[in-house]
Amino acid sequence: MTDVLLEAFRHHAWATKELLSFCRELPEEHLTRPGQGTYGSIVDTFHHLILSDGGYLRAPFDAEPAWAREAIETKDFDELAGRIEETAALWERHLSDPPDADHVLTVDQGTLEVRLGVVLTQALHHGNAHREQISSMLTSLGHEPPDVQAWGWAEATGRIWPANPS
Repeated sequence: MTDVLLEAFRHHAWATKELLSFCRELPEEHLTRPGQGTYGSIVDTFHHLILSDGGYLRAPFDAEPAWAREAIETKDFDELAGRIEETAALWERHLSDPPDADHVLTVDQGTLEVRLGVVLTQALHHGNAHREQISSMLTSLGHEPPDVQAWGWAEATGRIWPANPS
């Protein structure tokens, strides 16, 4: 089961990196224009998504990067890409040993208890939700966003191929 969980988090990091890479080439006014029904602009949404990714490591693994713990904002795409890589490496390290999905964690400054599996599920869901918001903003600006679904990841990483005809 650990391998499946690792694959899900590998896709999660890949999808965010792909979308960030695509957005590097966009004009500044497209990156900073507020989106309707979203977290903010494309850059603001990336910042929130990536900062949260680092924060989701806090409760289960006490491995939150300093930039996430201190909520250090950046709009620098190289810095954001580096944060994605750092967070991906931390997820990889901490998910390599099978975590106990039923392990109870204390979160929200000690006011709530939750099972570890919920935190991991939330991290993946949160990333998908905000990547979809960014993709929607891109579409509304006339851009065709990259395919960051699991099928696109499978194609890009050799995890899917044509079947041998009988």
